[in-house]
Amino acid sequence: MASISGFPEFLPQGRIVEMRAHDIVRRVFELHGFANIQTRSIEPLSDLSRKGEITQEVYLVRRLHAETQEEDVWGLHFDLTVPFARYVLENSGHLEFPFRRYQIQPAWRGERPQEGRFREFWQADIDIVGQGELSTHHDAEVVMVMMEACEALSAELGLPPVTIRINNRKLIQGFYTGIGCSDPLPIIQAVDKLPKVGVQATAEILAKLGLDSSQVDKVLGFAQVNSTRGSVDDQVRSFGVTNELLEQGLGELTDLSSKVSARFGSQVVVDAKIARGLDYYTGSVFEIELQGYESLGTISAGGRYDSLATDAKNTYPGVGVSFGLSRVFVPLISQGVLTASRSVPSVVCVAVDSDETRPQAEQVATALRHRGIPCEVSPNSQKYGKQIRFADRRGIPYVWFGPVIGQVKDIRSGDQWDADANQWTPEQSDMTVQILQAQ
Repeated sequence: MASISGFPEFLPQGRIVEMRAHDIVRRVFELHGFANIQTRSIEPLSDLSRKGEITQEVYLVRRLHAETQEEDVWGLHFDLTVPFARYVLENSGHLEFPFRRYQIQPAWRGERPQEGRFREFWQADIDIVGQGELSTHHDAEVVMVMMEACEALSAELGLPPVTIRINNRKLIQGFYTGIGCSDPLPIIQAVDKLPKVGVQATAEILAKLGLDSSQVDKVLGFAQVNSTRGSVDDQVRSFGVTNELLEQGLGELTDLSSKVSARFGSQVVVDAKIARGLDYYTGSVFEIELQGYESLGTISAGGRYDSLATDAKNTYPGVGVSFGLSRVFVPLISQGVLTASRSVPSVVCVAVDSDETRPQAEQVATALRHRGIPCEVSPNSQKYGKQIRFADRRGIPYVWFGPVIGQVKDIRSGDQWDADANQWTPEQSDMTVQILQAQ
């Protein structure tokens, strides 16, 4: 049967690595008080299409035996932000604001599969949403929580360190307005693609948008503003552009940079090229890259949105960041960079003497499981040597022989000793499957 590209699947050891990553980020999010929610997989196409360009990437959903075209057209969600906005509006009367949520769910996009990009993929999102207003100190908070999650992934799974690049949409829009551009959004979207298409192609796009050569030069020059080149404030002001929105954005950017840099130092870079092309961002924007794996592109990104969720009575401003779990871990697992020490969670395989004594083996397994020790019973009563090889192929470290008061063997060292299933406990390091890095 032919495989379908862009829909990653793992062998058990790879799935163990993936789920360990989920567990790590979940733990960090909950340490910071974020509550978990899950939203439905489909949304009305009219809601999904609010992002403009993304509409051609939506997978549509319809019933196979629908007799007529159904009135509602549904699509699989392509991120977790749009469903979350709808969730906030529908449940606002039951939520306490600021509302802090995290989601770890798959999403779907009908784009061409390539390294780090898939048609089905897992994301981990955190957002803080207010009612009416939301302090900008939450911008720094979500950034630092996600950076802590990256730190935990590095410490526990060996993920390389990351670099976070930050900017502010008010600063960008204020600058573009200040040089005489009446509609900043198409320019923002063009500059957002600059790292992918290059300076020349971006200049051509800007010219097609109606910018004259002087404006194009200023836009491209502004895109080079970077904290590694000295004071960002001085670089911005060197263009001689004055605008109230620019001043507000520059102040917010300086504040965010100061707070995050105090914790993460040189991992934080102010970069005026960071724009985030989606039109709902209104303030801080940020992107995270994996050092040494820049070819994967942005592995985590987000920003401030002041009016994504709004109804006739209230506006719910928020700030959030998404981590591309599949983007990071599918390549690392597929290339063998990360794997698991065994393919099953079982710590013990209980040997079976004969079909008649299988209930005795099941009794041993029950005693072990009651004490939180994962185990399984041998599927047959072959010679002990074959049952040991069965356990070894699965990476199970211990084999149990006999009744509840019997013997246990560490098949790695060959040591064997008397043990009571109601009292014996394996080495703590064996209780959890270990994640291994390629040497």
